[in-house]
Amino acid sequence: MSRQMKFVAFLMAGPTCHHHAMWRHPQTENRFLDPAFWETLARTLEAGRFDGLFFADVLGFYDETTMARGGQMSLLDPVPLVAMMARTTSRIGLGVTISTSFQEPYAIARVLSSLDVLSGGRIAWNIVTSVGDWEAQIFGEEALLPRSERYDRAEEVLKVCLDLWTGWADGALVLDKESGDFIDEAKMRRTEITGKYVGARGVFTVPPSPQRLPVIMQAGSSPRGRDFAASHAELVFTLQHSLPDMQEFYAEMKDRVSKAGRNPDDCAILVSVDPIVGETESLAREKQTYINDLVDPRLGIPLMSAQTGLDLSHYPIDKPIIDIPAEAGARGSLDVILQGTKAGNLTLGEAAKHFAISELCPQVVGTPESVADELQEFFENKGCDGFIVTPTEMPGSFEVFTRSVVPILQKRGLFRKDYPGSTLRETIKA
Repeated sequence: MSRQMKFVAFLMAGPTCHHHAMWRHPQTENRFLDPAFWETLARTLEAGRFDGLFFADVLGFYDETTMARGGQMSLLDPVPLVAMMARTTSRIGLGVTISTSFQEPYAIARVLSSLDVLSGGRIAWNIVTSVGDWEAQIFGEEALLPRSERYDRAEEVLKVCLDLWTGWADGALVLDKESGDFIDEAKMRRTEITGKYVGARGVFTVPPSPQRLPVIMQAGSSPRGRDFAASHAELVFTLQHSLPDMQEFYAEMKDRVSKAGRNPDDCAILVSVDPIVGETESLAREKQTYINDLVDPRLGIPLMSAQTGLDLSHYPIDKPIIDIPAEAGARGSLDVILQGTKAGNLTLGEAAKHFAISELCPQVVGTPESVADELQEFFENKGCDGFIVTPTEMPGSFEVFTRSVVPILQKRGLFRKDYPGSTLRETIKA
């Protein structure tokens, strides 16, 4: 079988999913508090044979502007949403974002493993390190760890989780009514880890799922984040702005994965795209202009500040963003933003509006055929292994994409017509 694309839907339990005017679109339902909405959406994406969906998460409000104007936020914890979506689907992967900055590894491992068992092996963990002190403060702490230590803690958290998840050997759960044997203790291993930041001592209680442990997903942009992804991630989510940018990131990440001692094919690189599909090119462009004109540029600055760790609200909005200084730890995210703005030498205000539109990821605009053509170009020219698909209206963007673009890609042999197995790991490895 020839190489095929992977698709993962980007979701948030709130008014936006990258595009900060999504909730204002006349056809967006804004039913993010309704369980039936999420269940129906999961079935739509599964009918489109998406590898998976995942919920990004934010642990608080960035600022008052974000609250007042409907910026990026998570109004619900994604864990129960994924549990509900698992009940109404049977094949699609289900990803949840959990920060390593506050929760202990046993709590993370237990909830993810429980979801993985109950979903039949379809869970992914999108690993993030929190970026703002305001997130620490909602947890009763004064500040985050220094930027240089956040991935140190993340490494320890993941190490403990992996040790817990692999503590059960095959056949450990006996369940023999006649003999009275329930668990074979000889097939259980204790976790004994004491680290600088976290640890665990004891036996993990959750039996393994059909895929043994959740798929690891990661989206770091800094050199340290890329090293973390190269060592551990099976799916990498990245924001890039053009095919050359995608190709550079793709080649660099595959090289890092190889240097980490892994097969580069075991780490799929997924770039974010924002498809806007119309019956004609002109209608698609009209749809693009309409939704983009609804964006409030004030919403971009707090999000850019959170992404970079820099308080950009102190800088003049007419200052070229390339002239804003940044410490080394913030370079990864700021460089991603600069990459998407340097061609036009944008000011901070102009960059903020662009960032609030799609976080500078490409808007792929046109007829179903031309959208499929552009995705094929990105894919076949080694810009990516697949796509994180973001919506501009909910749930319409996903409904149109699965009905119109997916069948074209399937006909071209670029995307599956059915799932290759029952677990997420089987799907992404196929």
